[in-house]
Amino acid sequence: MNPDEDGAKRAVRATLVKVLTHSRTDRGMRLEPFASRCVRAGEVHELVATDHTETAAGARIDRVAFLGFAEIGAAGVLDRGDELWIGDRRIGVLLGFDGCHLPNHYNVLVRADQGPPRSGGGLGLAPEERLVFRQGRPPR
Repeated sequence: MNPDEDGAKRAVRATLVKVLTHSRTDRGMRLEPFASRCVRAGEVHELVATDHTETAAGARIDRVAFLGFAEIGAAGVLDRGDELWIGDRRIGVLLGFDGCHLPNHYNVLVRADQGPPRSGGGLGLAPEERLVFRQGRPPR
């Protein structure tokens, strides 16, 4: 997202379809060079929390907690800096994307708000929970 060029957008809503419960400190994900990605209704993408802050293309992301898989409700655009909310809890800010599982799905990397990232199980998430990516500002 470039606040000098980008206007308002609609929120991207999704439904949690599978909760994940594991974490790793050696995952080796790599940030894609894209600050935004379009998503389509019905697509399923993996949500991954991290405490990494790097946003450069190719940055290695090792410390992760897997939140779960979410089905997109309607097409939209996910931008670095968007806020991820599950229910009334802000989980964190979209850091970027890892494409190691393409064309099946993206890993949507979210910089966790507090402390070490926690998995979906650690956060008490459940299938069918609603989530939303709300327009935010890119991390500095």
